[in-house]
Amino acid sequence: MAEAKPVSMPAGATGVLVLASGDVIWGRGFGAEGQAVGEVCFHTAMTGYQEIMTDPSFAGQIINFTFPHIGNVGANPDDVEADQPHALGMIVREDVTEPSNFRSTEHLDVWMKKHARIGLSGIDTRALTRRIRAGGAPNGVIAHSAAGEFDIPLLLQMAREWPGLEGMDLAIAVTTETHYGWEGGVWRLGFGYGDDASSFPSREREGSAGGAPGDKPHIVAIDYGSKHNIFRNLARAGARVTVLPATATFEQAMSFAPDGFFLSNGPGDPAATAEYAVPVIRQMLDSGKPVFGICLGHQLMALAVGAQTSKMFQGHRGANHPVKRLSDGAVEITSMNHGFAVLSETLPENARETHVSLFDGSNAGFELTDRPAFAVQYHPEASPGPQDSLYLFEKFVGMMG
Repeated sequence: MAEAKPVSMPAGATGVLVLASGDVIWGRGFGAEGQAVGEVCFHTAMTGYQEIMTDPSFAGQIINFTFPHIGNVGANPDDVEADQPHALGMIVREDVTEPSNFRSTEHLDVWMKKHARIGLSGIDTRALTRRIRAGGAPNGVIAHSAAGEFDIPLLLQMAREWPGLEGMDLAIAVTTETHYGWEGGVWRLGFGYGDDASSFPSREREGSAGGAPGDKPHIVAIDYGSKHNIFRNLARAGARVTVLPATATFEQAMSFAPDGFFLSNGPGDPAATAEYAVPVIRQMLDSGKPVFGICLGHQLMALAVGAQTSKMFQGHRGANHPVKRLSDGAVEITSMNHGFAVLSETLPENARETHVSLFDGSNAGFELTDRPAFAVQYHPEASPGPQDSLYLFEKFVGMMG
């Protein structure tokens, strides 16, 4: 096996990315010092770096941002999708500047240090993106040392010994430890997060928002690594949400007397998570209650009905992915973040494909013809990204009406 490819450490280098191929890419470190090993992927969104870094679906991954000016609007406590970052680190083109946004409360560098996340700037992120597009998402180590001290052979060994995401169950590491009732609606400028759908009358389901909690459809959401904005939008659509851990049993879910079940997004290989999740999902589907899945939840529902999933060559990660809705030919611009996909040709007869990616034709959604259940591969809650698909939350809540 080849050793690290000889690249002289440039003067002033305080950060490095070492790939399992032996490539060594020097830069300037920011955020926390140390090293982290994971899969290196790229993300094409121009906004929302805090939401991306805190998305639990990015556990085990190092994000190469294609947009060059990351960090220019600083950081704040509102633009997060979990209580802490889950991506291991970020790779950016330009050095992080002083924030220029009235909503900023701290420098991105400070935020990264606070959460023990490593940053690397001064990288030709477009060249790295092309490398990933041509060769697939590689294993790598991102490292930061203010003194510029790196053990390259050791970092290379770490990158090569990391097993990769295929076969890895990460949902178990990022799920909630106990059940809880979700509180809070979506964010509005000048108001922050609303309590529920009542702050968005144009989005209310008639007769749902503003009533007593018991009058609202009750959703039990299984947290495989969920984004907060999913629950915010379920609340905005007029639902009451109780969140359960990924390992919750069907009996535990039913003890909350739900009107429907939601299967969240999350990280890792769906086939690995399926070992404990699929038997429960099959019982949910057999209950006759509505079921809605997003991202990993979409993949797990597919596995539960007998379909198959596979690791993608480079994955879909961005906020501008076009998806065709097969029912009427409409195109939705969507937010995506996944490295595994449902194989359309393996869907059973009672599963009808509803959406496809216009980038590569991969499956982006399906529904069951014999039960009230549907799922999409993309993120209708956005954050970051467009809001073309928010109607799916209203569709799901309406199914319980």
